[in-house]
Amino acid sequence: MNPVRAFLNKFIFTRNIHWGLLVFLLLFLDVKLVVKLAAILFIYALQPNFRFGFGFKNPRLPLFYPFVVCLAVVNTFLYGHFFQLNYLLVLTFGIGFWMACILAVHQIKRIVEKTDAQIIYQTLVVFFLLNTCVSAFQYLRIVFETGALNPFLYQGNYQKYFISTGDYIKGLSFDTSTTNAVINAFGIVFFLSKRAWLLTMMCTVTLLFTASNLVNLVVFATLLLLFVFNTHKVQKTVIVACFALFVVFMAKVSPQNNRYAVNVFEKVFGIRNETRTAQAKPVDVRILPDSVLTVEQRKEKVARLYLDSLGASIAAKRREENKSLVAMVNERPFIPQPSIHSAPFQNRDDTNAYRKELLCFMTKRQEHFDNYAQTTLPGKAIAYWQTGAFVFQHPLCLLTGAGLGNFSSKMAFKATALQFAGGFPQRFAYINPDFSSNHLDLYTYFFSKRADAHSVTNSPASVYDQLLGEYGLIGLAVFFIFYMGFFARHYKRLTYGIPLLFLLLAFFFIDYWFEQLSIVPLFEALLFLNLKETEAA
Repeated sequence: MNPVRAFLNKFIFTRNIHWGLLVFLLLFLDVKLVVKLAAILFIYALQPNFRFGFGFKNPRLPLFYPFVVCLAVVNTFLYGHFFQLNYLLVLTFGIGFWMACILAVHQIKRIVEKTDAQIIYQTLVVFFLLNTCVSAFQYLRIVFETGALNPFLYQGNYQKYFISTGDYIKGLSFDTSTTNAVINAFGIVFFLSKRAWLLTMMCTVTLLFTASNLVNLVVFATLLLLFVFNTHKVQKTVIVACFALFVVFMAKVSPQNNRYAVNVFEKVFGIRNETRTAQAKPVDVRILPDSVLTVEQRKEKVARLYLDSLGASIAAKRREENKSLVAMVNERPFIPQPSIHSAPFQNRDDTNAYRKELLCFMTKRQEHFDNYAQTTLPGKAIAYWQTGAFVFQHPLCLLTGAGLGNFSSKMAFKATALQFAGGFPQRFAYINPDFSSNHLDLYTYFFSKRADAHSVTNSPASVYDQLLGEYGLIGLAVFFIFYMGFFARHYKRLTYGIPLLFLLLAFFFIDYWFEQLSIVPLFEALLFLNLKETEAA
């Protein structure tokens, strides 16, 4: 063996931590694509091996990955895109994402196979600790910037933080806060099974501070199932403590998120509680954030704040006129605090460069957006309806999908060269008409609006939507049989792997996670570790 490589191999096993795996996870989960590429180069330089072990009989890795690449190539010929230069670049990029998944899962599996399970566990502990430390640093930075110990209640700086504070808690991936939330969701289930109570609570607190309502809902539904069916007394106590933290957070730390979650729920299910509306006490719109107000309520708020300020000004003048006593010289001067109703404490509806680009794009296609304005459904629900309608109107697409980057994927958004999902050469921009008239219009409509509409509930991103829209029923079948089935067939050996599978299935409704190259490799590392532990037992 090469002496340098021998030294490195000896170093990475020092102190019961697999430093190679840790560095790989830290780099690969980073939001920057170039850093992910560096992670792959690093791990393959450290231990070069390309024996993936794909085979129909007892495959070493999920066959889903090579099958989905084959489907992408077949669709390229099937729809005659092979001779379009711009699309070939899209195809190359798209297959590159899938190949990155293969390269990552191969090395993760290889490391788990060759390393003691306890070392892998301790490496993952360090990973989650680092993620919490970075998240805590991000929160403290906001505290120092605002001067408020609880930025979730701080309305200054034009409500930059306030209800959106969780969006800035991105963790060590520096991706969206949703990614950080999902990472901690995995950590909660993992450490709960390992009976590492402090680490479980640590991940719970970090999850809550990301303020990701959808992830919270999925996690606590999973914990409820574990509480009922598969935990002992101490684990049940820890689960109750997690629920208590959730209640405290929603009631005291970020109560406005509670109302926001209720609003989203009512929109999704079309609920309108007339009794509550009729019996409720009049709400003072002046103290509510703009994100929970209707257009008419915002107008009322502006008018009432103006009248309040006018009245305060008149009252101040009268007090000055009626003053008969002169303040004592040695009296401590009083510095009035800014009014919470003043401009810096209200949400500023600025149009930044990104939003301007979206609005400019909308002006060219205004006739496409009328239908969205007439519905109360969130964007994600509309996206599923669009995909279902599209594939049933095109029988061939129902079978094999519209093709990679042609209907619903991160690659489709990236190829627009509109900076939706990272950069793309402008001269090679590619927009499929089916994507343009469906998910692209949908995304543009919601994300060109005020910031409170920029939610995962309004994003068309979803693994299931991607598979059905671009790979058809065959793609969905391949996913369930050759990816989920790859792990689920070992259900008798899985412990924490089963709730992790449940979590992943739910989280795949939220984003294009395979193309994100973030949470899926972490999930795979946890599942491979679970299988190794039970195999040894």
